[in-house]
Amino acid sequence: MLLITGSIAYDYIMDFPGKFADHILPDQLHNINLSFMVNTFAKRRGGTAGNVSYTLGLLTTPQILFSVAGMDFGEYKEAFAKLGIDTRHISINKKIYTATGFAMTDKSNNQIWGFFNGAIADSTKLQLKSVAKKNDFVLIGPQGEGTISMVKQAVTLGVPYLYDPGFTLTNVSDTDLTYGVTHAHSLIGNDYELKLINDRVKDFASLTKEKMVITTLGKDGAKIIVNGKKTVIKPAKPIAVVDPSGAGDAWRGGFLAGWQRGYDLKTCGQMGSIASCYAIEHYGPQEHSYTKQQFAKRYKDTYNETLLI
Repeated sequence: MLLITGSIAYDYIMDFPGKFADHILPDQLHNINLSFMVNTFAKRRGGTAGNVSYTLGLLTTPQILFSVAGMDFGEYKEAFAKLGIDTRHISINKKIYTATGFAMTDKSNNQIWGFFNGAIADSTKLQLKSVAKKNDFVLIGPQGEGTISMVKQAVTLGVPYLYDPGFTLTNVSDTDLTYGVTHAHSLIGNDYELKLINDRVKDFASLTKEKMVITTLGKDGAKIIVNGKKTVIKPAKPIAVVDPSGAGDAWRGGFLAGWQRGYDLKTCGQMGSIASCYAIEHYGPQEHSYTKQQFAKRYKDTYNETLLI
């Protein structure tokens, strides 16, 4: 069984019609004071765990969503219930709001995020042993201080995990980051995140030599390295680039849907690529929808391979 941990959040998404780079002076990086006028704004369901779970739900992949939310979780819960996603293992704090992200995207698809932890602060109280079994596989997504707590619990229980530190890289210590990498079955991040991890984790190359390291590369696809063998994932092409928010999470969901089914790494990665395209084509991480048949057809049209799903 797949166990999906990480944040559940509401995202406030804004689009800036220019380029951030045109307004950031290299010699004034120590003294940034900028305001950006945006031309699009929307509230959407989001969070790493929620977004990954949504994709798994579309692909009818067995999962346990294990996270925390706040007193405003009702509309999120209703949407997931319609998709058949089990929310029984989500802990609800009725005194605080669900975690909230604020994203601004420029016309080059660069993003600046701000994040309010909200209920996700309770993730340190989650007990993995209440849902995990030895044969499970855990996605440990970013969830504030709860990320390293979940890592340590997985290590204690002997449950393999895919480590996805994401936005916690700005506040996790080198010691905890190294611990997470050392004991992980697999590691995933975009090229920028993996570069940061590589720079901060001593002996990164030797620690990950026998692990699966997945690097997502945006419009350039992805690469998966296991024991020095590289699998290159060619990108699928979105019909339109509307909003990149949640594309990486959709990629993870598509990949894990294939992984749960025992598919080879190339197929898993290509499923991730197709899933991310659907997200990019809509304004918000969970505004898209498709049937398994539609997904398989798009996979066939893109890679000229039949996907049994």
